[in-house]
Amino acid sequence: MKASPEAQLRLLELADLDAELGRIAARRRGLPEHAELEQLDQRDGQLRDSIAALDAQEGDLKRAQAKAEADVDQVRSRVDRDRKRLDTGQVSNPRELENLQSEIVSLTRRQSDLEEIVLELMERMETAQHSNQAAAAEQAEITTRRQDALARRDAALGELAELSGKAEDRRTAVVADIPAELIKLYEQLRAQHGVGAAALRRGQCQGCHLSLNTVDLNTIRAAPPDEVLRCEECRRILVRTAESGL
Repeated sequence: MKASPEAQLRLLELADLDAELGRIAARRRGLPEHAELEQLDQRDGQLRDSIAALDAQEGDLKRAQAKAEADVDQVRSRVDRDRKRLDTGQVSNPRELENLQSEIVSLTRRQSDLEEIVLELMERMETAQHSNQAAAAEQAEITTRRQDALARRDAALGELAELSGKAEDRRTAVVADIPAELIKLYEQLRAQHGVGAAALRRGQCQGCHLSLNTVDLNTIRAAPPDEVLRCEECRRILVRTAESGL
């Protein structure tokens, strides 16, 4: 393939611009806000699950507390009824009287046990509510932090988009000065190796950073200036410059 030395030198400008665009793309992918947002979203999901579980727990505790309180009321009513019978002298039979007194003792103990259950359920309810409130507060904080991270990410992406746009404009101008056939070869090599063209400086290919042997350097010296050369090692387009050491 033939191309003017000027067109070949423009390939180095093109390679520099492609490297710049690659660095911008890497910066775009590596923005710390991406990881920050991912962590915030993950924590927000955990909090949503916790709040849902706590809501369900509160519902269960409310039902259990209501049942326990109803049981307390029922037992208290039976105790009051039995005491009324006892206090008003409605029971005179010694055997029946003994049974009634025993039932009152048993019911009083049962009432005390149920009241303990109610207190325990109330404490568990209070703990669940505090946990729920804490999770909701953290979720609100995450929303604020996420908005801040989004604003920082979007600002950084905007700056990178501007840099990328300017580099793309310069790339378009450079490509216009290079023959289409040479551009096609450059793009093929760039797709294969990441870099399509490299300079020859002081007898070394700047693509693979290997020094050329004497035979290869003599071959390059003998080649016409408009001949498009390839590195024998990495197969990139090898561009001769004033610093090639030929």
